[in-house]
Amino acid sequence: MKNLLYILFPVFLLSSCCQKQPMDDVVNNALKFAEKQSLLLAEKYADNDTVLPRSFEHGENTTSVSRWWTSGFFPGVLWYLYEDSQNEKILDYAKLYTSRVEKEKFNTKNHDVGFMLYCSFGNGFRLQNDSAYKAVLLQGASSLSTRYNPNVGLIRSWDSKRDIWDYPVIIDNMMNLELLLWAGKNSTEKDYRAIAISHADKTMENHYRRDMSCFHVVSYDTITGLPHVKQTHQGYSDESAWARGQAWGLYGYTLMYRETRDIKYLHMAIKIARFMIHHKNMPEDMVPYWDYDAPGIPNEPRDASTAALMASALIELSGYVQDKRLEKEYLDVTEKQIRSLASPAYTAKLGENGNFILMHSTGNYPQNSEIDAPLTYADYYYIEALMRWKKKFMN
Repeated sequence: MKNLLYILFPVFLLSSCCQKQPMDDVVNNALKFAEKQSLLLAEKYADNDTVLPRSFEHGENTTSVSRWWTSGFFPGVLWYLYEDSQNEKILDYAKLYTSRVEKEKFNTKNHDVGFMLYCSFGNGFRLQNDSAYKAVLLQGASSLSTRYNPNVGLIRSWDSKRDIWDYPVIIDNMMNLELLLWAGKNSTEKDYRAIAISHADKTMENHYRRDMSCFHVVSYDTITGLPHVKQTHQGYSDESAWARGQAWGLYGYTLMYRETRDIKYLHMAIKIARFMIHHKNMPEDMVPYWDYDAPGIPNEPRDASTAALMASALIELSGYVQDKRLEKEYLDVTEKQIRSLASPAYTAKLGENGNFILMHSTGNYPQNSEIDAPLTYADYYYIEALMRWKKKFMN
């Protein structure tokens, strides 16, 4: 029955009311619903000062402590929703859940300090200009920078050392560069920017295949600084295109162009977008399967988090390209993704889905973890995409 649902999603989407509504209504209604649903989730854990929402599996909510890599996303959702509605109750919860992540500013054992702090404290500082938030971000950037090895030229991702890994770097780490780039602009520490640029350049050189798909994990020899193992740990196979990994790269090189204006990053983002959009296995509703090369397509799980990431990145990328045809293509794809995600096929009913907004994401398929489930980062990048669309076209 679950496989049948995956096949029927596009048919259902085409007949949904969301496809007929003006885009302004789709976006505003989606944000209003997100606020209601997120308030329910915030209230659920308001009295537990160590808990951050994570997912909803097998009929039960799953949560994390602050050191888990997704801890900053729910606070970030609340900050975006406050930015939209100016609801003081949302603001109070945004501050509350953000405070639960603060101790990670000293975390030197995790490359995802950028996710943890920039999505939470970063959005909070952007909206509140609180000097205490700025101090947290700068300390977090300092902690993250300790994971950089100048001989390799990249930030180490995982400390777990398998027999085949020496210095593993995952494509997800492109997203954590935003914290370093911000800190480079907001402090006297110039190494932060240099570290981010080195990491992006080495990733571009060694993570990507000729077709512009990327490996998930590349491990480097710390003596020579050269890659010695290339794998796709969360994908179908080492040579497959794990969908969310492709989206991390698209988003990461788009933000690298924003922060540096180096044209090579813009060209890179355009090439990744082309691969993702025009892949033969991209569904009609533009919500990718969990891996572009999964063998059971079309009977494979979707990943709404990939679509949300793509939508947010493509809105930004559309503002940088000079070719009007590309700009239109990116915005057309984004509109279709937002309409799909905002439809009943992917948006939960109020009070259901563990009070998460989106359904049908895939966390780690090979590990049988968070399959066909909501994910806090799917919600985060979905709300970010809605806000980016609103600012671009509706304000």
